[in-house]
Amino acid sequence: MSAPSLPAAADSSSVASWVASVAASPVLVEARRRLTAEGALPLHGLTGPARLLVPLLAAGPPLLVVAGAEREVERLADDLRTLALAAGAPGAVVAFPAPGPAPFRGLPRHPEASLRRAAAVHAALRGRLSALVASPAGLLRPILTPRLFETRVISVETGEDLTPEILLEALDEGGYRREDPVSAPGQVARRGGILDVFPPDRESPVRIAFLGDTVESLRTFDPETQRTTGLLERLELLPLSDAFAPRSVLDALQRVLADRFAGVRELPALLERLGRGLAGEELPELLALVPGATVPAWDVLPGWTVAVLDPDAVATEAEAFHERAQEERARREDPLALAVEEALVPAAALEERIARAPALHLREVDLDARGLHIPCRPVRRYAGDLRALAADLRGSDTPSVLLLGTAGRAERLKDVLREDGLTVGEGTSIDVRVGVVGTGFELPDVPVRVLADGDVFPEEVHLHRRRGRGARSFLSDFRDLKVGDLVVHQDHGIGRFEGLETIEVGSTREGARPIVDKLGSGAWEKTKRRVKKAMRDMAAELLRLYAERKARPGHAFTGESPWQREFEETFEYDETPDQAAAIVDVMRDMSEESPMDRLICGDVGYGKTEVAMRAAMRAVLDAKQVAVLAPTTILAFQHWKTFRKRFAPFPVRVEMVSRFRTPREIKAVLKDTAEGRVDVLIGTHRLLSKDVAFRDLGLLVIDEEQRFGVAAKERLKHLKTTVDCLTLSATPIPRTLQMGLAGIRDMSVIETPPKDRLAIQTSIVKFSTDVIATAIRQELARDGQVYFVHNRVESIYSLANLVQRLVPEARVAVAHGQMPEAELEKAMLAFVEGRADVLVATTIIENGLDIPRANTMLINRADRYGLAQLYQLRGRVGRSERRASAYLMV
Repeated sequence: MSAPSLPAAADSSSVASWVASVAASPVLVEARRRLTAEGALPLHGLTGPARLLVPLLAAGPPLLVVAGAEREVERLADDLRTLALAAGAPGAVVAFPAPGPAPFRGLPRHPEASLRRAAAVHAALRGRLSALVASPAGLLRPILTPRLFETRVISVETGEDLTPEILLEALDEGGYRREDPVSAPGQVARRGGILDVFPPDRESPVRIAFLGDTVESLRTFDPETQRTTGLLERLELLPLSDAFAPRSVLDALQRVLADRFAGVRELPALLERLGRGLAGEELPELLALVPGATVPAWDVLPGWTVAVLDPDAVATEAEAFHERAQEERARREDPLALAVEEALVPAAALEERIARAPALHLREVDLDARGLHIPCRPVRRYAGDLRALAADLRGSDTPSVLLLGTAGRAERLKDVLREDGLTVGEGTSIDVRVGVVGTGFELPDVPVRVLADGDVFPEEVHLHRRRGRGARSFLSDFRDLKVGDLVVHQDHGIGRFEGLETIEVGSTREGARPIVDKLGSGAWEKTKRRVKKAMRDMAAELLRLYAERKARPGHAFTGESPWQREFEETFEYDETPDQAAAIVDVMRDMSEESPMDRLICGDVGYGKTEVAMRAAMRAVLDAKQVAVLAPTTILAFQHWKTFRKRFAPFPVRVEMVSRFRTPREIKAVLKDTAEGRVDVLIGTHRLLSKDVAFRDLGLLVIDEEQRFGVAAKERLKHLKTTVDCLTLSATPIPRTLQMGLAGIRDMSVIETPPKDRLAIQTSIVKFSTDVIATAIRQELARDGQVYFVHNRVESIYSLANLVQRLVPEARVAVAHGQMPEAELEKAMLAFVEGRADVLVATTIIENGLDIPRANTMLINRADRYGLAQLYQLRGRVGRSERRASAYLMV
């Protein structure tokens, strides 16, 4: 057999120059020779992303990378994708994730994971992959055979004879959900001769237009604006999972089950569900009963080279995966459950596949004298010193690949290097491009040097730009609508927009029984007079308030100073377009004489606090004080920690007043605030007390204003007339949102999510000790933490004891608002610092906690919460690159 070689990039001769020289290095030539001759080659000495680049250069694509832990798969795939692009490898690099909860747990697979597995299988069958990255948890779950999988891959071409009814029926069997309008992968909708479908492997949905029984056109469209964006000639529609059951398989499965489990009480209900096509979460495991229905995932990767990262860890994880499945099966005691050996791919089968040539076994430490040692060392960290970087590059002949997080940084670095007389790009040994890898490295024997963004610039965590689906559409439709425009009404057809009119709908609270007026009593006239007076008074107060704001000159803050720029450069993220626009809006408002009153609206964790801190820094640099008002003690505490960390390099004093402080400490802080020795004061409604005085307050930041009571809002009204005010909210009340949309109140919207932020997997389930134990164990297995929300103080300790009995290995803490301050702070800090695994708490955690390790939340009696409250609670999880889960228990 001959080892495949890595082709040069088709789009960049600069890539070809360094790849060609590196690929011809003696150590890689020797690696290719031995891999061809021996079939299996141990490699030692490599660490970090170097473990991915060397197999790519030595063996070439296609490459199956097997990691020792599921949590590493996404990061490794991201690193390999960047390196493969830099090396010019053809095809895509994809992660092949585990489909969600471990088998036999009785929990549904994650829809997105199933979609991605199906897309990966399809791409592999079509030969479109350079590499696939997986762990034993993903590889040991069987997939449908390629033959059966292909029966639900639907090809549609312009001009083809096909009826919408036949296509819709096929999509239903493939697992697509009817949803109008289509907005997410896996959805389909039909409107007459138009069929909208969102394939799982595409960035945008596709609109299929039929003319009779013929496909007239295929067009991509924006799901937010519903406007077409491109034209297609051909479309392939994939099934939504790698393990589904076509009708023929379902029929065969029913026969096998009827024979095997005859007499089992639960069997008729299962057969009835299967007959109706309503297979549940048990279906993927049951498919193994049908002969020839499933195969191991690597069967769609014939002849691929396998790169095993730490073979011992892979073997251990494969065995542990089966052991966990065995424990779950024994715990559930399901009479219809298969044996683990039947439902899953045996661990020995993975070991056998790895043992078959060709395979690279990568270990950091040399345990095999027969292996090939390729030394790897870390690169110098320049922390923004680009002149030093240029000097090192000039003095070295080693080909260097510099991967920067943004196009702007890449261009800036190219300019600096060229100013220093270096040639960059085509035909050179210096390749600067946009890409992200975890860490840089140098392979002196190859030789090649790879520098990550964090090696060139100060260490950062990058955000990605949200793929454009009308990022500004949240505001554009309402403001762009003009009198006289033609509009389409869903029920009434085409009409003309004549303007907006305020109307009254009802006069009582929803659900309240109205009081019936007596004839001739005059009560109705009195009610109308009272309401008119109240409305006049409210209108007069609002007019007075806003007129006073406009008339009374505020403080026009000065322009940017060197400290302001230095403060901005220490931000550990790249600003997203939305966040940058919000910062510009705030800075412009602060430079004007009239007091600012701006609402920053954005999802939890999207960077609203950073906007507030930029504004706070500008105020402090103008010798003004800043007040930060939070609705809860926990949120105030979190802001205090965040502000102190952010302002630590600067001579800015940040203090807090809340019940986490003793009366003596609060008294001292308030005294210093009044004398101007405190720059930023953070607190709850305690800041609105009469004994709180500022020497020169210039900026008021209000987080979640809708959570404050009437008295607090009255006090805020008067404060807003004299100082700049910035309000932050993820769920503004309708009136505030309407004022922002109508342009009455200034508003900025942050819609761009952080890099690798995954949608939270939300499930509505019945209260069950089985679900509780399973969800907690699943999170602990990946070294995570769990929130358990129970909003009844009188029974919260009983629930905590239940959790402790169900999961004895978990460290359980309790937090609620009626606890003594010291005890509450102790519990919260234990969870924040990782000394507690499960926090059983009331809605006191609704705002403020930012714990990346906490990625599972259970909410008891979720039906008793409002939508905004559930949204805020759910926002406590999913604040890292891991998939988060929220269980709404009823």
